[in-house]
Amino acid sequence: MSIEVRVPTLGESVTEATVATWFKKPGDAVAVDEMLCELETDKVTVEVPSPAAGTLGEIVAAEGETVGVDALLAMLSEGAGAAPGKADEGAKAAAEAPAGEGGAELDVMVPTLGESVTEATVSAWFKKPGDSFAADEMLCELETDKVSVEVPAPAAGRLVKLLAEEGATVEAGGKLAIMTTAEGAPASAAPAATPDAATPAATAGGRDVEDAPSAKKLMAENDLTGVKGTGKDGRVMKEDVLRALNQPKQAEAPKAAPAAPRPADDAAREERVKMTRLRQTIARRLKEAQNNAAILTTYNEVDMTGVMEIRNEYKDLFLKKHGVKLGFMSFFVKACCHALKEVPDVNAEIDGTDVVYKNYVHMGVAVGTPSGLVVPVVRDADQKGFATIEKEIAELGTRARDGKLSMADMQGGSFTISNGGVYGSLMSSPILNPPQSGILGMHKIQDRVMVEKGQMVIRPMMYLALSYDHRIVDGKGAVTFLVRVKEALEDPRRLLMDL
Repeated sequence: MSIEVRVPTLGESVTEATVATWFKKPGDAVAVDEMLCELETDKVTVEVPSPAAGTLGEIVAAEGETVGVDALLAMLSEGAGAAPGKADEGAKAAAEAPAGEGGAELDVMVPTLGESVTEATVSAWFKKPGDSFAADEMLCELETDKVSVEVPAPAAGRLVKLLAEEGATVEAGGKLAIMTTAEGAPASAAPAATPDAATPAATAGGRDVEDAPSAKKLMAENDLTGVKGTGKDGRVMKEDVLRALNQPKQAEAPKAAPAAPRPADDAAREERVKMTRLRQTIARRLKEAQNNAAILTTYNEVDMTGVMEIRNEYKDLFLKKHGVKLGFMSFFVKACCHALKEVPDVNAEIDGTDVVYKNYVHMGVAVGTPSGLVVPVVRDADQKGFATIEKEIAELGTRARDGKLSMADMQGGSFTISNGGVYGSLMSSPILNPPQSGILGMHKIQDRVMVEKGQMVIRPMMYLALSYDHRIVDGKGAVTFLVRVKEALEDPRRLLMDL
C-alpha cells in the first residue's frame, strides 16, 4: 500500500517552504515517526516524520525545491522496508549505470515551504545533467523568505535534465529536475572520496557528517573555519555561518593604511550584489502591508518612573522566587492586554468582507536575530502573570537567536510589540505584521524635563507609537488604546486592580 508524505501545516501566514535536506533516499527502510526530511521556511526549520513504517519510494520534492502546504513530498510503501544489506550491493551498479538504463525516472520536486510561502528561487545547482550521485546528496539550493533550503537527491542515480535553472522562481510542489535511478540503487551514502577530493566539512574534527553546501560556500567566501553546527548530527547549516559572521570578531593586528584610491568614475567604485531571497521577500511583504492596509500611526509618551520604581523594589525578590529577571516587557505586555480588552478592534483582523474579533491575546514579541527579525508569540498572554510572561519571552528570545524556533512558536499572533529602544531608537513608525491590525512600538527611555504642578522636573520618558489599520480601527479607538497603555504603565497598580 502506498502512502503519501505531504508537507505539514507550517503556521499562520506561512504558505511555502524549501526542502533543505532528505535524511532518507528511495529504497531506504524507515520506521514510523523517523525523520524523512527537513524543511526550511521563513524563520524556522521543520522536520517531517514518516507517517508509517515502510520503504521510501519516489521523492517528489527534491532538496532545494519550494513546496506549499500539503504539497506532495514523497511516496512511501507501507510494510517491511528493504534490508540494509541490499542497499550496499547496488551501490556500484547505480553509480556506473548510464542514465535511464534499467531504472526509472524520478522527478526532483520543490518541498513544502510552509504556510503563506508559495515560491522560492533556485540559488545554486550542485550537480549538472549527467552527474551521478548518492541518495541524500545535495542537488541544489533554494532561497525563500528568510532561509536557504537544500534539496537532497531522493535516491541514488543520475541527473538527466534541469527544469529550473539557477535564478528561476519555482512554486511549492513544482518540479526542479528529472533524474533516473537503477534498480537496487544504493541506500548508503556516496562512496568515500579520495583524500584530495574530500571536503573540509567531511573531515574536520574527525566528523563524517557533510556540511550544507550553502554553508561550505559561505565559509569559503569569508575564509571562516571552526563553525559549530546545529543541524542533524552536528551538520553546519547556512544559519550557523551567518550567526558566526555576526559575532564580534577578535581584535586583529593593525594593518598598514591602504593606499589612496586611484581616480576612477563612480561605477568603478560601486559593487552590485543580488538581493537574497530573504531580503526580496521582506521588501515585498513590507510593501504589500503598506499597499493593502490603511496604516496610520498615533504617538504618545509615557513616564516610566512608576514602572522603574516597582521594578527596582521587587526585582531581587522576583528573581529569587521565579528564577527569572523582572524586565520591562512584561509590564508592556500586560498593559497592552488591558487596553485590548477595552478596544478589541486593535486585536481584530480583516478576512475578506468580515472582521474577525479575537477573544484572546496572542502577543507577538519582535526579536532581532542574525538572520533577520522574527516574531515569536506568547500565547494567551492576557491569562498569564508577570513571571510566566518573563519566562516565555526569555526562552523564546534565546531560541530565536539560536535558530531553534519552531513554526508553532510564531503562529497565530493577534497583536505585536516591537522594541526599537534596545537599538537606541527614540522615535519610529512600526509597520503592521499582517493580518494583524495593530503594532506597538517601544523606544529608548530618556531623561527629559517635564512640567508637573507648575514645577520643572526630570523624568525618564519613552515615546510610544501605535500603528494601526484604519480600515478596522478608528482614530478614537487608536488614541484610547494608547492612552490606556500610558495610564497602566504610569501607575502599574491599575493592572493589579484591573482599572
